[in-house]
Amino acid sequence: MCAAALSAAAQSVYPGATEQALQLHTTAPLRARSFALEDVRVLPGRVHDNIARDSAWIASIPVRRLLHNFRTNAGVFAGREGGYDTPIRLGGWESPDCDLRGHTTGHLLSAYGLMYAATGDELFRLKGDSLVAGLAEVQQALGPDGYLSAFPEELINRNIRGKSVWAPWYTLHKILAGLLDQYVYGHNEQALEVARRMGSWAAKKVDSLPEETRRLMLRNEFGGINESLYNLYAATADSTYLRGARFFYHNDVLDPLARGDFDMGTKHCNTFLPKLLAEARNYELCGDTGSRDMVRQFWSEMLGKHAFATGSLSQKEHFFNPDEMSRNINGYTGETCCTYNMLKLGRHIFCWDADASVADYHERALFNHILAQQDTASGMVCYFLPLLSGAYKVYSTPEKSFWCCVGSGFESHAKYGEGIYYHTDDELLVNLFIPSRLTWREKGLRLTQTTRFPDEETVCLTVDEAPAEALALSLRHPAWCARPELRINGKRVAAKTSPSGYITLRRRWRKGDTVDVRYPMSLHVETARDDASRGALLYGPVVLAGDMGTEGMAAPAPFSDPTVRNDYYTYDYHVPADLNTALDPSAVCRVPGEGLHFATPDGRTLMPLYDAHHRRYTVYWNLMESQERSKNNY
Repeated sequence: MCAAALSAAAQSVYPGATEQALQLHTTAPLRARSFALEDVRVLPGRVHDNIARDSAWIASIPVRRLLHNFRTNAGVFAGREGGYDTPIRLGGWESPDCDLRGHTTGHLLSAYGLMYAATGDELFRLKGDSLVAGLAEVQQALGPDGYLSAFPEELINRNIRGKSVWAPWYTLHKILAGLLDQYVYGHNEQALEVARRMGSWAAKKVDSLPEETRRLMLRNEFGGINESLYNLYAATADSTYLRGARFFYHNDVLDPLARGDFDMGTKHCNTFLPKLLAEARNYELCGDTGSRDMVRQFWSEMLGKHAFATGSLSQKEHFFNPDEMSRNINGYTGETCCTYNMLKLGRHIFCWDADASVADYHERALFNHILAQQDTASGMVCYFLPLLSGAYKVYSTPEKSFWCCVGSGFESHAKYGEGIYYHTDDELLVNLFIPSRLTWREKGLRLTQTTRFPDEETVCLTVDEAPAEALALSLRHPAWCARPELRINGKRVAAKTSPSGYITLRRRWRKGDTVDVRYPMSLHVETARDDASRGALLYGPVVLAGDMGTEGMAAPAPFSDPTVRNDYYTYDYHVPADLNTALDPSAVCRVPGEGLHFATPDGRTLMPLYDAHHRRYTVYWNLMESQERSKNNY
């Protein structure tokens, strides 16, 4: 058992809790610390637009509907619920006959807390409070042990017996994680109490199970229930939850990693990733360097062998032979939940190492997958980010989908403020170029970042309130940029730096000081690892998609068909047979006055993948001439 000590100087790494929310803090050495989400405000721009669309969607979902399956399971209803007043049931994975019912409520607990912290909008605090209060009533009705779910406990018992059931611990993880996020971000003390009771039930449920049973039940997907139990341990200092977290250490999967065997085979990618997130928390709270080394090596293997140009992993949710990447560029690449969890893992690793290459990946995945996941017209999100030439994004529906990637989408589009800034005791690190305002309360620093990146190459930082003492300002030098141009208060300054590093300025800052950086961008090709004749075209960190029109996109395309169960997994894109996917990258030119739009001599248009909506597109081209294999610029 570890002995994690209180430290006034330490800060929660992830999920980004304030110090006041935790009893235990990391004991592992940190090179950087994250800011609380409430200390960062994203300002108007492309990212802010995504936040607004997400806000509108999550605000529109009535709490009564989110609680209905829970209340049905407990045999209790609120007020006049029943008969004509029964809420319209949510569909898809929230249907009353789906084993995963309740997971969306967990995601929304997180999303409401995150959105409240990110925006300060009281609506999201109130919705979170109402949802927590309803769940507390359900938990009380279900009995004294603390069990809480929208499905009977028998589903857990079936899992323990090794019988067929669809991931009940995964769903409980989402609920527990959501309660903790309500406590951390929404400052809801009742949420912590409900979480404690739920965690105590879970720990007691598995505490006396024999080893053979443990190994059998862990073959079923259990999400990040162990990560949540580690976080509950941090919030309470109760070792009961630490024992529960360690019960879910998956020997059959993780022991090979500990031995240096990183052959992923065809394992389920998003079943795998949460296990590494739990190991990250084990290192941070308990100092287990074996967990740290496992996470670091896994990260390196993923980015070096498995990631597409978008930063996405997996095809049809599974790993694949990295020597067969080109054969796996299809309509089911890039499950969004995988990218969501890779970004979470990267935030842990960055705090350990302050390595700019980790931030390079964050930028790549954020702009080309997370930002691109959301439909700019409807606010709906896609499950996969398809890379099949001629495919298009298939979006969820407002009331009938509720896939896992809808849930992680609720969260992702609420927390763009995470990862923009980090700090040490006397240094501010600027990792992402997103219009935003930072308040570093301990130092008395307020700073505004103004930029239209990536549409433009310039970033301006303005000191609105200056700290009393000298402070280092470190600006990421991205891997895709050869030589940034730097000015302080309008004067050109020479910067000694290199790609995937930092431009560090240490001085006594004054109110009104400005730092302007120009990051020149250029076109470059990243080829498939196994086939130099197939490649993606990028401008700086932005993946470009060729516009392939809308031929054959009959309704309900590009939206999922709620009458076909999980149609995103079997979707037939009806790609036109005469699709032209040949490209000479040297002939591509930027279109003046059209943002990041480019054209070929034969009149074809390329745009950022995040702008490619309601139409077919191509990301991986058949290159018309031999291209030098480029490295993955993560």
